[in-house]
Amino acid sequence: MRTGTRTALLIAFFALYYVIPIEFRALWQPDETRYAEISREMLVSGNWIVPHFFDLRYFEKPVAGYWVNNLGQLLFGHSRFGVRAGAIAGTTLSAGLIYWLGRQMFASRQVALTASIIFMTTLLVYGVGTYAVLDPILLLWMVAAMCSYWRAVQASTTQQRAFGYLLLGVASGMGFMTKGFLALVVPVLAILPWAIWQRRLGELLRWGPVAVATAAAISAPWALAIHQQEGQFWHYFFWVEHIQRFAEPNAQHKAPFWYYLPVLLAGSLPWLALLPGALHKAWRQRSQHAGALYLLSWVLLPLLFFSIAKGKLVTYILPCFAPLALLMAHYACGNAVQPVSAFKINGWINLLFGSAAALLMLTGLAPWGLAHHPLYHQGETARVLAGAAAFAGWGVMGWLSLKPGGNRWQLAALCPLLLALLVGFAMPQRVRDAKQPERFVNALHAKLMQSRYLLADNPGIAAAVAWNVKRSDITFYDAKGELEYGLGYADAATRYVRAEHIVDWLSEHRRQGNVSLVLMLDAGDSAPDPHLPPPDAVYRQGRLVWYGYNATP
Repeated sequence: MRTGTRTALLIAFFALYYVIPIEFRALWQPDETRYAEISREMLVSGNWIVPHFFDLRYFEKPVAGYWVNNLGQLLFGHSRFGVRAGAIAGTTLSAGLIYWLGRQMFASRQVALTASIIFMTTLLVYGVGTYAVLDPILLLWMVAAMCSYWRAVQASTTQQRAFGYLLLGVASGMGFMTKGFLALVVPVLAILPWAIWQRRLGELLRWGPVAVATAAAISAPWALAIHQQEGQFWHYFFWVEHIQRFAEPNAQHKAPFWYYLPVLLAGSLPWLALLPGALHKAWRQRSQHAGALYLLSWVLLPLLFFSIAKGKLVTYILPCFAPLALLMAHYACGNAVQPVSAFKINGWINLLFGSAAALLMLTGLAPWGLAHHPLYHQGETARVLAGAAAFAGWGVMGWLSLKPGGNRWQLAALCPLLLALLVGFAMPQRVRDAKQPERFVNALHAKLMQSRYLLADNPGIAAAVAWNVKRSDITFYDAKGELEYGLGYADAATRYVRAEHIVDWLSEHRRQGNVSLVLMLDAGDSAPDPHLPPPDAVYRQGRLVWYGYNATP
């Protein structure tokens, strides 16, 4: 294949997965609406040191991830793509670094390119990599750190080695400023055992201080600046966001030790059948191929660490998929006799998965299906068919990959394509009403803009309101959620109203103008709190309810 044709196909591949579908998917609450609004407020205020959420102090994460998200909205405007641009850039640049590392380790352009495509099409990487959270940005710095260390140990001169450790420090420092100490865990866990096995511990101890000093120099200006502006940041961030989240009995998102096994398996689709062979081959080559052992350490040690930790989230093992992609590509492309049986099994897995999911959509989740409480309502036939078509496309590509032909197995890269293109259209209305409040907010845009006061009982929904109407002056009613710390400051006392005080609060504030109250009902609730005063106007969309209170003399 000619270079120009290959380049055109890669551009089309990237556009179909990472550009075209993005504007057709509404922002999800609470994550995407949160990060959209934090960056919007940072751009409006000009304060790029202290993160704020609804103008309240928000100390859950450091600042560098918000900087990247800021650039997305600066370059692409107040749009869904602008909000997600940081995550997409992080994923794409990570794929570029995987390509570079594949060329360095295996001296094969085919392995390197295959690894990048596998990486960008695995279910977990694509799902998180086009979702506006900080994890894809953190992933970029972790992959950059691991590539930098590999460059350092392969250096032939002192100058090249020093530069590699310098890059390691830059990547580690930026990772720390994106998500804190977690950014240092994966490189340390992966590098240290490998250095001991390769008898490079002495070299690591001699040169490691260069990386540590560089990371400190990168982080210090912002770290000192935020300490000067907000002296409580580091205490809260270190103790609550690290110690309590991961280790204490009351850790957030508690899950059993085996939690990441199904995540790893499902997240590896549509390349699942390559996973066992890739890991086995790396283990067999651990003594002969330093790169294979390096990648294996990068997968297994962080995976073990996060499995032991009490607090678990799907996104924590995202960095493990970079070395997995390289190992799978090396397994698939690096054999004199290709693993034909693995390719066939992979094709069958994709065929069966796509067919079963499409069948489930049509017979179980559809309003005419067998389920007692189907996911889709009457009148959503087009959405059901879009979802079924998306999974049917997955199955068809799995079937085509089984056809005779040397490189047919690579068609697995197209299995998720229709899902990526159609998922925004296939989303059930009940999911949109609970998790994608954009349509609800748009329907009330004029009412919200005309209100003197905005109240909400859910930060995720409130963030959707704030980002869409470009107002951060929202007061919170009855529940604090993730804003509890910021609302605890004395200067935020007026930003929260208890349920027992709402009648008096409304009586006082309606004298100054209209009041809008946005509520999210609990699943199964048919009406908001009956103790609320009767509103002058009501609008409801699924679990989302708006109460409008007109100004009174």
